[in-house]
Amino acid sequence: MHPHIAEAVKKPDLISLESDLACLRFETMKIYSALGAVRHLLDTRAVQPGDTLIDSSSGIYAQALALACHRYGMKCHIVGSTTVDRSTRVQLEILGATLEQVAPSKNLRLDQELRVRRIAEILAANPSYHWMRQYHDAIHYYGYREVAASIDAGIPTGPLALVGGVGSGASTGAIATYLREAGRDVKLVGVQPFGSVTFGSEHVADPDMIIAGIGSAIEFQNVRHDLYDRVHWVNFDCAVSGAVALLRTSGIFAGLSAGAAYLSALWERRGDGSRTYVFIAADTGHRYVDSAYARHEQALDIDTLKPHEITSLDRLRHPWSTTAWPATP
Repeated sequence: MHPHIAEAVKKPDLISLESDLACLRFETMKIYSALGAVRHLLDTRAVQPGDTLIDSSSGIYAQALALACHRYGMKCHIVGSTTVDRSTRVQLEILGATLEQVAPSKNLRLDQELRVRRIAEILAANPSYHWMRQYHDAIHYYGYREVAASIDAGIPTGPLALVGGVGSGASTGAIATYLREAGRDVKLVGVQPFGSVTFGSEHVADPDMIIAGIGSAIEFQNVRHDLYDRVHWVNFDCAVSGAVALLRTSGIFAGLSAGAAYLSALWERRGDGSRTYVFIAADTGHRYVDSAYARHEQALDIDTLKPHEITSLDRLRHPWSTTAWPATP
């Protein structure tokens, strides 16, 4: 029996699509990050029960941190993007978390900068608050040790390839780290949107992309670039096509980052069949229904899609590019 709903919701499902292809499907992946980080802070007495934890979020992490605070008796304040939807806002309110949303911005970079600036103002006025720094602090790695253990137990012995969104670095990077520590041979493939500074695609815009959680418009300090073996940049149309194909072929209803990871995993598998491929579906598809899934009739046949294989970042281009990492600037 689970002691709290957060412990139940965090559990992923490892789903076999083919003998050498599996999907690690989460309801909401960042609960692992939030629970692990809050537990570590309490264990090290960096915070005390009843303290206020604060962070910035575009939605998914806000819900995860609110649940972690509810689990451990903490207060929660979120500086949110305008993309935080009504469902999340209502849940935060009922869970006792407070939310303030920054003014609408023309681009992701300005939105993230405004949120971080507002956090600095709040901390100056409330020095007892603890900033969780999901984009920067390595404590967000800790919660994923359990995920790595479940993959290690669920996937037969042999080489692995882990494919998924880079995000703040505290998901794919952490899982690969713990798997490698357990002795597994792991090829780590990171998925990025165009326009993300994390792996140098900020000069190639994709105004339709709405999966900001897998990329960044500001530097994320807890991304360890040396962990990654390959990187894929996938645009909105390809991500939608991948997500629709994933739902159609497997019944898995997941977010756009899962669609991008599915495409990337299939492509990597074509070039190297010596590994078992595990791609990550970090959230469900519900918040993408109107913006993406409603366009399913326009989705491209993924068998006709292939990435541009590049050797330097100045050759990045739509709709999909990939390279071994590190790449030439």
